[in-house]
Amino acid sequence: MAAPKLAFVPLLSLLALLVAYWYRPVDEKSLEERLDTILSSLLRAEQKVGLALDRPPRIAIGFGGCLDILVDGVALLQEAAIEPSYSPVHHNFIETDVQLAESFAYFFPPGAASERYVSNATLFKRLVDSSKNLTEMRWALGGNAPVMANRLAAEGCDVLLGGRLSPDELSVLSERITVAGEPVNDADIHLIMEYPTGAKWGKHISRRANRYIVHSDTHNPMIDSLEDFKTQLKNFNPDLLVIGGLQMMDSFPFKPGQRESRLKALQELLLSMDQNIGSHFEMASFVEQSLMKDLLEYVIPYSDSLGMNEQELPNLLSLIKGGNITVLSDPYPRVASILDQMRELYQLLRAQILKEGQRTLSRLHVHTLAFQAMMVTKGSIWKNTMSATAKASLTANRHVCGSSQIDTRKAKLIMDDSFSVSREVGSQRMPFRESRPVTCWEEDDYEICLAPVLVCTEVFQTAGGGDNISAAGLVLQI
Repeated sequence: MAAPKLAFVPLLSLLALLVAYWYRPVDEKSLEERLDTILSSLLRAEQKVGLALDRPPRIAIGFGGCLDILVDGVALLQEAAIEPSYSPVHHNFIETDVQLAESFAYFFPPGAASERYVSNATLFKRLVDSSKNLTEMRWALGGNAPVMANRLAAEGCDVLLGGRLSPDELSVLSERITVAGEPVNDADIHLIMEYPTGAKWGKHISRRANRYIVHSDTHNPMIDSLEDFKTQLKNFNPDLLVIGGLQMMDSFPFKPGQRESRLKALQELLLSMDQNIGSHFEMASFVEQSLMKDLLEYVIPYSDSLGMNEQELPNLLSLIKGGNITVLSDPYPRVASILDQMRELYQLLRAQILKEGQRTLSRLHVHTLAFQAMMVTKGSIWKNTMSATAKASLTANRHVCGSSQIDTRKAKLIMDDSFSVSREVGSQRMPFRESRPVTCWEEDDYEICLAPVLVCTEVFQTAGGGDNISAAGLVLQI
């Protein structure tokens, strides 16, 4: 009697395969439908509010600008004959081939964004020349301020941009942008060494798509458009002032007292601003501890709003709490961890005793690969937080995929189906709803909004992502 039972085994296996095949398209369809529902819900949230019809928002933004050379990072290192290093080392600046290899090996495996000054002009020129031999090399407008300015202009704002730009840079700026700063003949160049998730460099494998940036600037570290910017600012009558690009000062060989002098000049500009006009500071990849301390003295206390990513948040928090910086952090942080860090930073900065002209922090925007989080003081100048968070989320996909139209077939979700609002035991857990993907709630004297990102799976460009996201998030809040 055993033989007939055995005969059913192949038949049962076949039926199992048929069932699996039958239901596979349904699962794929349900996932596609879920992403489509999330997208349409985010679009509704973004479109819930619009710009004022009587006058476009006027935003003043500084400083600097450059031309970006975008290349595959691994391909560039191979072309420049720089071998993989298996001794990852964090360097504040780059002087040799070995230091470049060690530094790239430090940030590449976790997929952490980084930006470093190359003090060796010969090495930098070699890298630039090598990039021109790569078939997929392309040029783009770079620099925090110009990139944010173009995004703000695209969203309908009139912009005053502080920067000394070349004819090539000026040619790709929106007509809605007025430039304050004498032009230059030769632009500063930044090499954007991008890589996708799973990229390989020797034995190293990247955990997520990102970029490693090197530059050898001469104009940007001096913020030498500051005086022209300040002069034109008086008649521009902005609704918001945005400061960015100060990471160009990081590890630059200033003369004694030179950097402090320039930051004091910037502080004077911030002090001259009407307190009713919002002030936003966009963070970046800072590694020089002394510069970060200068920013805590001359810039951050005069900012109502701060924008940063998942690396820059713990970096700043560590400096304030312990006097040192954290160069590398989790590239895939949990929501609860980010929210706890945002609360702590918010409370620490607001607890400081204000001196004349200083401001009370009232807005934090943290952008990560998986989600956007905004914290806004209730009753402050910042409005439409829910819609702004949705817009920031959608802009992340639009920029990285290189298309204004979002294709859910080229997107994925990596945020959990629910999240805790804190790492504390017993903390409330928020469910994720496809039909209302932006979750907002109130705590103490502030509101928090959080939105998932439809993560682009066919990356066009990661460089400038944070600038575009932050700029788009600000548009609806002024």
